[in-house]
Amino acid sequence: MLNFLPSAYPWIKSLHVISMIAWMAGLFYLPRLFVYHAEKVGQSGETHEMFTTMERRLLKAIMNPAMIASWLFGLCLVATPGIVDWAAVWPWTKLVAVLGMTWFHMWLGARRKDFLSGDNQLTGRTFRLMNEVPTVLMIVIVFSVIVKF
Repeated sequence: MLNFLPSAYPWIKSLHVISMIAWMAGLFYLPRLFVYHAEKVGQSGETHEMFTTMERRLLKAIMNPAMIASWLFGLCLVATPGIVDWAAVWPWTKLVAVLGMTWFHMWLGARRKDFLSGDNQLTGRTFRLMNEVPTVLMIVIVFSVIVKF
């Protein structure tokens, strides 16, 4: 059933990288929108509505499909014979970092709902600090896969 994976490997890997780039773009941008929303916009009015629309579209139209595609193509790569050596450390560090990135994605989704309902309690500073999370996770993932530490 999975016999096509070795011959499709370059295509699957390319699609995985493309979807990861799109996902990372959203993971970097949505917290920045939250910073401006928390610091400059407030929780009501036309600008608030515009920001909630932008945040929803970014999450639903770009980030969610990119995350799903990243997971789908990543699992195809894992299922490709000879690609992952589970006796090594690197696939485990990558897995932990990807799970962390998925948690962060879900955390952002919950914060979007807070803004939507007018219940956001977090400051722009908090969102600035949280904006570093995907950077750290990306570094771990890239070093895991390229250096294979």
